[in-house]
Amino acid sequence: MGRRVLGVVVTVIAVAVSVVSSFYVFGADGYLPADRSLHATWLSGLSFVAAIGAAVMLCWRHQWPELVTGIALVPCLLLTSDSMAALIALAALAAKRRDRVLWAGGALVYAGTALALWRDAGWDPYVTVAGRWMSTEDTLGKVVGVVITAAVLTAIPLTVGILRGVRSDLARRETNERELRDEMTRQAERSRIAHEMHDVLGHRLSLLSLQAGALEVHTPPSAGEVARTVRTTAKQSLEDLRQVIGVLRDGREFLTSDGAPARPAPALTDLPQLVADTRRARVPVNLTMLLDHAAHAPASLGMAVYRIVQESLTNVLRHAPGAGVDVVVRGGPGVGLTIEVVNPLVAAPPAPGSGTGLTGLAERAHLLGGNVSAGPTAQGVFAVRAWLPWAIR
Repeated sequence: MGRRVLGVVVTVIAVAVSVVSSFYVFGADGYLPADRSLHATWLSGLSFVAAIGAAVMLCWRHQWPELVTGIALVPCLLLTSDSMAALIALAALAAKRRDRVLWAGGALVYAGTALALWRDAGWDPYVTVAGRWMSTEDTLGKVVGVVITAAVLTAIPLTVGILRGVRSDLARRETNERELRDEMTRQAERSRIAHEMHDVLGHRLSLLSLQAGALEVHTPPSAGEVARTVRTTAKQSLEDLRQVIGVLRDGREFLTSDGAPARPAPALTDLPQLVADTRRARVPVNLTMLLDHAAHAPASLGMAVYRIVQESLTNVLRHAPGAGVDVVVRGGPGVGLTIEVVNPLVAAPPAPGSGTGLTGLAERAHLLGGNVSAGPTAQGVFAVRAWLPWAIR
């Protein structure tokens, strides 16, 4: 609001200065020293009207600087008026453009200013302005004075406009960089949420698919247990979905009525439960955990380990159903944490999937300064191996 008021004030002053200058030139052009009276001609009157129109057009000098500068050049180049409006319009042109149009406009404004000064230097000493410090007797001195004075008068608005344009460009660049950083932050957050959806819901739904398939082949007594597992897994999937949707909606985790997280972030201590859920899907999993101070591991480290193991088990469910899995997690503060998930290679038809699971694991590890490798080995097994740093607190 303050900048808008300041802009209006500056525009009013610019128009007023240009109008006053036009009035003075109109009077000086028709001044007769013999009787010290004003005798206007049709040319001076037309020049005065054109100058007033150019002064009014200064109100739009920032919107259309090229047009306003062109209009302001008419009174001084083609008629007998001053170049005040053209000089003011040149500043706006320099603030917007710094190309051939600006230099062409600057040259024309310089020519118009020099022409107006030359006419002023020929007036009677009683009414002249520039002629007071120019030699009216020596033609060469008058030419030098006009050239130098016009250069100074043209350089002032040109410099002011260029400085203002550069400052605006820098402010615009800072704004663009800030918007780019914000967009990169939002993109990183969307990527994080996408990985969470893939890791959390992918595992749950894979379990759900296997349990539903088991209902088709098991006997009625065991079918009841499988159905309960299906129901539990479906409920957990819905809770996970609600949590992810909460993050997507307002950037916060899903909370209960008392403000606590509905489901806290998984940690190292949750690995046994993850393995137990996988075992209920008729997948033999052997878990070995050799950890020091597992309960005090950083939350980001615990979640990363949990997701790596979860995604590895999900891949086994999809691509090697029924195969045994060996999961080894070992390490401690200062030495880092190593994860190994190994399963035999099984000839099975390709299972549907997004193909981004292993990529997401590598990104998780990279964010923490670790690394992940996955693929078949010479021993005929598929192995996922990861190492993550664990700093000493």
